Amino acid sequence: MANPPEEMVDVTDEAGSVVGVVTRRQMRERRLPHRCVYLLVFDTRGRLFIHRRTPTKDVYPSRWDVCVGGVLAAGESFDEAARREGREELGVDLDPQPLFPFCYADGVTVAHAMVYRAVHDGPFELQPEEVACGEFVPVEELSDRFSRLLFCPDGLLVWRKLIDG
Repeated sequence: MANPPEEMVDVTDEAGSVVGVVTRRQMRERRLPHRCVYLLVFDTRGRLFIHRRTPTKDVYPSRWDVCVGGVLAAGESFDEAARREGREELGVDLDPQPLFPFCYADGVTVAHAMVYRAVHDGPFELQPEEVACGEFVPVEELSDRFSRLLFCPDGLLVWRKLIDG
């Protein structure tokens, strides 16, 4: 299911605490800080799943991403959202393990997030409204992909934080 613009989402303060609820459309139009999850999905060989977002995504359309994930629904926990996003975007049940909290802000979005790691070999049933295509890539090939393809800036920072510790 794609994210409807009238979906209700939590708004956060600078510390990431929930201070209100608005529609997804209002959150995007007003660039309100919100909660989201990022999932780094590896296969049992250690390759990372990357995917290209559809051109209809409300943020970073048609870009490649190293993370599956998205905005939390109002009242949803990070863990619940991580499992839901795996089911929605990849069509599988994941066992996401929390890695670290993550904050991101640019001219488009402000997010207070939790990053997760999950392992699954697929096959995946990609959500056509959100994921155009995807593949597992050996970690040592990621730098080359980053230099040749346009990736989501928040996902790149998640990856950098993971490898830099």
